[in-house]
Amino acid sequence: MTDVWSERAETYRESEAHRSGRDLDLIVEWAEGETALDVATGGGHVARRLREAGFQVVTVDPAPGMRADTTARAEDLPFADGSFDTVVSRAAPHHFTDIATAMAEMARVARHLVIVADNLYLGETFEEASRLHDPTHVRCYSEEEWRGLFAGAGLGVEAVEIEDKRIELEPWLARAGCSGEEADRVRELLADRIEDGYLALDRIVLKGRKA
Repeated sequence: MTDVWSERAETYRESEAHRSGRDLDLIVEWAEGETALDVATGGGHVARRLREAGFQVVTVDPAPGMRADTTARAEDLPFADGSFDTVVSRAAPHHFTDIATAMAEMARVARHLVIVADNLYLGETFEEASRLHDPTHVRCYSEEEWRGLFAGAGLGVEAVEIEDKRIELEPWLARAGCSGEEADRVRELLADRIEDGYLALDRIVLKGRKA
């Protein structure tokens, strides 16, 4: 999977859909302390915004092509307990193979906060379309499931916000290399969420504090 993401690295660095958004603004607003870890940094947009806000940021990603400070999976973070004031993961957890372990690891290396932003679970039709769009997709989670994951990692949820997010459909397909029959099937499955070339998603952002 890491080679696939390395090949996609530049498209995610240049992606307008990833470069901005209410979820990114909330991460910067909610983060606290001086140090932060950006887990599965991808195009580095969270790290960029946090650095602009004055944080010392370390980035980690399993794909070497993403040019993170450290190459590692979210499920196996190579940092000591409580290394960072705030730990963040945005638009990546639906790719984690073991979400509970990843949450436990993020909580372990956090001193105070863990903030997660990701697409909300929208039903099995959307999950099918997501796997066709990108075979590295594992699963999205509902708000209830996210609250359970935070609790299981020893994090008390302090804030939750859900935003309506619209992304351009064709660039979204192209970033994942989804074309031909697979792209046609994705468009068919998501027809009720596509309007004027945009795909409607729900993005959830949660802030959890260590006990």
